[in-house]
Amino acid sequence: MAAISPPIILTGLARALVSQHWLTEEEAESMIKQAKSNNESFVTQVIDTKKIKAAKLAEFAATQFGFPYFNLNAIDPDVIPKKILDPKLVLSRRVVALYQRGNRLAVAVSDPTNLQAIDEIKFQTNQAVDIIVVEDDKLGKLIAQISETENSALSELATEEFELDFTNDEAIALAKANELETQDVDDAPVVRYLQKILLDAINDNVSDIHFEPYEKFYRIRYRLDGILREIAQPPLAIKDKLSSRIKVISKLDISEKRVPQDGRMKLVLSKNRAIDFRVSTLPTLYGEKIVMRILDPTSATLGIDALGYEPHQKELLLNAVQRPYGMILVTGPTGSGKTVSLYTCLNILNKPGINISTAEDPAEINLPGVNQVNVNDKAGLTFSVALKSFLRQDPDVIMVGEIRDLETAEIAIKAAQTGHMVLSTVHTNDAPSTLTRLMNMGIAPFNIASSVILITAQRLARRLCKCKQPVEIPAAALLRAGFQEEELDGSWQAYRAVGCESCKDTGYKGRFGIYQVMPITDAMTRIILNNGNAMDIADQARRDGVNDLRRSGLNKVKLGITSLEEIESVTNE
Repeated sequence: MAAISPPIILTGLARALVSQHWLTEEEAESMIKQAKSNNESFVTQVIDTKKIKAAKLAEFAATQFGFPYFNLNAIDPDVIPKKILDPKLVLSRRVVALYQRGNRLAVAVSDPTNLQAIDEIKFQTNQAVDIIVVEDDKLGKLIAQISETENSALSELATEEFELDFTNDEAIALAKANELETQDVDDAPVVRYLQKILLDAINDNVSDIHFEPYEKFYRIRYRLDGILREIAQPPLAIKDKLSSRIKVISKLDISEKRVPQDGRMKLVLSKNRAIDFRVSTLPTLYGEKIVMRILDPTSATLGIDALGYEPHQKELLLNAVQRPYGMILVTGPTGSGKTVSLYTCLNILNKPGINISTAEDPAEINLPGVNQVNVNDKAGLTFSVALKSFLRQDPDVIMVGEIRDLETAEIAIKAAQTGHMVLSTVHTNDAPSTLTRLMNMGIAPFNIASSVILITAQRLARRLCKCKQPVEIPAAALLRAGFQEEELDGSWQAYRAVGCESCKDTGYKGRFGIYQVMPITDAMTRIILNNGNAMDIADQARRDGVNDLRRSGLNKVKLGITSLEEIESVTNE
């Protein structure tokens, strides 16, 4: 039985708006949910829905809770004290320090009932806080202006001297100086600039950050919802400073610029949230390209309902995961969400009475209660070596990051046959071809048939933003896409991407999974034992009622979650 979400208890500004009949209770609850989903404030969500104008909402909040109201147009951003509040706090809590008098600090907020933000300011500054209510849209613009002002010093870096080639002693000295992170270092423009790049990426739910040097320019790009977008072109002269800063905090060798390096760093946002970054450097013609992959541990704890499985697919996966032994394989290209799916399964199984061990390259998300091992081929710690060791430590569940070779596959299958639940990934296009891939590796068909219990293929598709609009698609185009004649009965509505400020004019915001969940049935087992090919297995899967990736995607189009163009792009193989 699906868990029932606890009722939302209206507090603070939301409760006041309902009590004064500015909003209905249902509208307030919906806006709170949407704000949480969009990772934005309740006030911002109210204004985005255009239910109440920013100025009216600010005047209401000030009057209702007895705080002064101030028009931010009357203040010069240059006179605002910028070093009193941590930039992370300014961005995450949408607060700005307006002025300081003695031990009292005047702070601009759009929601005076956000007591958590006020408490954080008091704790950080050790000062009494005077609340001043301002319009949310003007507050957002002021925060952006402050960030730009703080980073304007970047252009000056182009004229500063910077030693490009470090000796080992110089490299060690610089690393130590950076690790001390004195006030002077923290105030350096390049450090603040990098901090802003990382925080903006986290706030925008970016998956990767690319720092790319070229002959005549230097650019930074975000991968958002699977699409790369350029977000900045800082001065070319700071590329080496930025590269060295990233390498220092990622514990890499800043003196080594001739070979690729891999590292990790952690950014602590609050007591309850920290973001890990996987860092990869690559020497190019004009400097080191650096890619930082953002690893948010909360993605593993979202729960299976948040991943996008259809009800019958979720039931098949949960039934397979709860079995005492066997092998579950997840397949798809790089960046299709396989890791999150595996970690979600591990999170379901992660209980005090179960021994779980994983071998990964590298471990992307830390899961308390799970024994995670990073493979190290240079040191001889391969997937197969780790698996052999696991089997000597009484495991209940084993997760292998990827089955790459025959030896790893054979050990994993042996483990699945001898009373262990094994989860792993294979790089194939769909579920049926995974079985033939194992055969091509050299695994005997009877071993595959006796160990593999379920295969999931998946892709990530972009979710339509709230600005979506209905669209009429010709019947011929729907039939070509894969819809059946009986589905064209007018009982559902297709939508198209439009674009607004919330989705940065892309028409899409966030992603979800589309899946092909294929249990290994008795009929499929017979095909495997008779050395059947991927087409034979796919035909049997259809007879068993298994939706392929295109069909699963079309179901999402019918629900209005995404557009037909997006599904055709993602499943066009």
